[in-house]
Amino acid sequence: MVAEATAKRVTRRRVRTRANLLDAAFAVFAAKGFGRVSIEEVCEAAGYSRGAFYSNFGSLDELFFALYRDRAELIADQVAGALALDEPDLDVPAAVDRVTDVLLLDLDWLLVKTDFLVHAARDPAVAQTLLDHRARLRGAIADRLTRARGHTQLPAVLGDIDSAAHAVIAAYDGVTTQLLLDKDAERARSWLKQLLTALLTDGSNTPE
Repeated sequence: MVAEATAKRVTRRRVRTRANLLDAAFAVFAAKGFGRVSIEEVCEAAGYSRGAFYSNFGSLDELFFALYRDRAELIADQVAGALALDEPDLDVPAAVDRVTDVLLLDLDWLLVKTDFLVHAARDPAVAQTLLDHRARLRGAIADRLTRARGHTQLPAVLGDIDSAAHAVIAAYDGVTTQLLLDKDAERARSWLKQLLTALLTDGSNTPE
């Protein structure tokens, strides 16, 4: 029993240490950019030694990927949760409002995400990590549009469901790129609502 209790404390401490390292790394990456940050800087920001770092991550790349996956999964969960609320009809304006209200539009995250994109563009193995996340996010959108088929008509110009999901992701990418430059999160959220509503609405609610 004593050994079990000790093991649980060690596990909780390890989880807390890992979370603190990720939080510290996020702040440092956002401030300086990935590629300009050392392990020592992350450890200093988190208040840990290099030993604590290496007990959780094999390299700075591994930490960076873990950080990206955590945030990417949060966004995918936000989108999937917001799209799951009305069945079977898809009330496009209401769904868009829900998604854009909960969607993470955080400048620090976008800076880190952009670093990851540039890094991935030069490394096919890293690119696959990004492609996997985008496929999951796109899949959540396509799944919702599929369930609405026969109840809600999408604009014919979007083509099939997968193409429509690609268009939604492209709209998000465009708005967040603008946000990186003008740093106006509320305006970006408003633009995204307008753009997605226009993209997914054809003025008709008649089933095919």
